[in-house]
Amino acid sequence: MNSKIQWGILSTATIAREQVIPAMLNSKYCNVLAIASRNKKKAEETAVEFGISKFYDDYQELLNDSEIEAVYIPLPNHLHVEWAKKALLAGKHVLVEKPIALGSASAISLLDEAKKHPNLKIAEAFMYKFHPQWIKVKQLVDSGEIGVLKTIQSSFSFFDDDAQSITNNKSFGGGSLMDIGCYSISISRLLFNAEPKSVLASIEYHPEYEVDILANGILEFENGSSSFFCATQLDYTQQAQIFGTKGSIKFELPFNPPIDTKSKIWLTKDEITKEIQFDICDQYTLQADAFSNAIIQNREAPVNLIDAINNMIVIEKLHESNAVGNRVKI
Repeated sequence: MNSKIQWGILSTATIAREQVIPAMLNSKYCNVLAIASRNKKKAEETAVEFGISKFYDDYQELLNDSEIEAVYIPLPNHLHVEWAKKALLAGKHVLVEKPIALGSASAISLLDEAKKHPNLKIAEAFMYKFHPQWIKVKQLVDSGEIGVLKTIQSSFSFFDDDAQSITNNKSFGGGSLMDIGCYSISISRLLFNAEPKSVLASIEYHPEYEVDILANGILEFENGSSSFFCATQLDYTQQAQIFGTKGSIKFELPFNPPIDTKSKIWLTKDEITKEIQFDICDQYTLQADAFSNAIIQNREAPVNLIDAINNMIVIEKLHESNAVGNRVKI
């Protein structure tokens, strides 16, 4: 196998053009060979912009390209499972943008399909997991550096009231929990190394778009809890703090750290705060390289689909909790 995996990109979505493609171009194990869009002009313009040698105006044509080994899928949420399955059937490894699906049942159907292709890698693209700051924090928590983990507080928000935005499109899988609340859920499950026993939610839905625009959630674990809010019509913010019996950890920017300056976290123990800095890096590059290297080395994908399914289940249970007005068991 080549030292670089030949990638195809299904869609010229903003995250692909602004984040993932530039990151892949700087990666050690990736070569972006082709891009597809239903708009041929947009596909060609994006190919020219990034020096991509092939472009298609049909997603299936890209999948039929025998030179493509893996595809990245940043399509709208409602198309993730459909095209991930088609990519597997075409013999391609698949990296699917989060959230993996519109719901856990659909995500499970993708897992069932993936089991039919044991030689192909498939994963949900939760890029934060590959950043050194989160790897370090996971190590600090697991080693007992802050004592016993008891609670996590986090938030993620931005303002978008555009009626044409995918974020505000219910049928496309819009809403704050699907778009950004999924991060707070994921970090909680990661750090507690467990699934929540129950959830409690208070959610505000847009009267016209019918998507959640503000969600407050509490996840109860066996040994602690996590509280968070996410919103798509609030001022921009992102924060995360982790509290243990002997210390705490605070992030400067937990989910979208800068790629041109060092990232920072602060570890507090015995009333003494220590700043920990991390070398400049791009978490999207690290994600692409980790997935590509798994293909090259024929190792398991760095994140499995079970993790993606369990994150979807929590999102569903939060909506259920809001609907019934009570805590819901998982």
